Amino acid sequence: MIRANLDLQLVKNKISLTELSRRVGVTIANLSVLKQGKSRAIRFTTLNALCRELNCQPGDILEFEEDVEVLEEKSTKEETKENDALGNWRA
Repeated sequence: MIRANLDLQLVKNKISLTELSRRVGVTIANLSVLKQGKSRAIRFTTLNALCRELNCQPGDILEFEEDVEVLEEKSTKEETKENDALGNWRA
């Protein structure tokens, strides 16, 4: 899952969501959705404008974080493989 760290960048730059909205030409509502982590997509033009105004890199705003379900699924598969390997070794 991709997580947005817009709130952190706002604090670092001492800028309000309203001011950022005015500077980048994106509605407060859309920036708020991004800030709350509820956004499903972001245009490169928007990301470019955010990076320009916040003097940062895309990686400062967006962060990859594995989903809990994916981690649990990987763990279950690894346990199954280990059990299969032990079973074959014992046989």
